[in-house]
Amino acid sequence: MHRIEVTIDVIVHATEDKSKFLENFQEIFGLEDFSISQVSGHFENPITILSCKISKKPAIQFMDKFLLLITDEQKNKIIQEIEERTSDSTFHIRLDKQEFVQGRISFKEKDPIKVKIQTPIYNKKDTFKVFSEIFQKVN
Repeated sequence: MHRIEVTIDVIVHATEDKSKFLENFQEIFGLEDFSISQVSGHFENPITILSCKISKKPAIQFMDKFLLLITDEQKNKIIQEIEERTSDSTFHIRLDKQEFVQGRISFKEKDPIKVKIQTPIYNKKDTFKVFSEIFQKVN
């Protein structure tokens, strides 16, 4: 198995409930250790940033659960997009925040939950092979 590290970042706007995100990350993935920071948005509106970085066994458990939650069609789409979604050994996935608070996993580019999966890749031409193996681990 590959050594992986997963980073999750969520920008929670004032109109959204941060506890919903925290509860769902706990319930769905067993993740609790989020750092929470407050910043001001473009129009001085309050924004909360939730961040979590996991590695080793917790990262593998996250990936196992993630792969069980997505459909084969979603998994195939991820695998097809490996080259365009990877930079510097990091694969980028963007999840739909509204679907996530409903307990569902779907992909969305705009205003997403950002998930970065990082693994050491020493030769760029191995990128597709390495991430394909990661995403096909669970069926």
